[in-house]
Amino acid sequence: MEVARTVATRATCPRASVGAVIVREHRILTTGYNGAPRGVAHCSEIGCEMVSGHCVRSTHAEANAVVQGALHGVGLDGATAYCTHQPCVNCAKLLISAGIVRIVYASAYADAFAQSLLAEAGVALAHFGSLERVAAESPA
Repeated sequence: MEVARTVATRATCPRASVGAVIVREHRILTTGYNGAPRGVAHCSEIGCEMVSGHCVRSTHAEANAVVQGALHGVGLDGATAYCTHQPCVNCAKLLISAGIVRIVYASAYADAFAQSLLAEAGVALAHFGSLERVAAESPA
């Protein structure tokens, strides 16, 4: 999760610094942070474009991590995504379609439909804080 938090520091939308790291077998496959698409001015340069309370100029971190895999020919099937924020419904759909089998997130984002889609697809969803508590309570 620390790598995802570090990746989030590269975010170019001031509304939220979000990072995602996709791993398989303890190896980093791709990373992503929220920012404008390639060749498009970033929010940090010209401001956010707001529609219904959301910045539509910025691509979400999870989507950018999936795109990075596609650009570089890195398959994500069977991988785990570590995200600083729980994925929204659109990112959840992308992660499902990319073959992600587990998502670990640090900050909750109340999107019941995203949660139901992930459950229906068999994608495990775990809160990082809960995992830390379980590890701390486990005998050494």
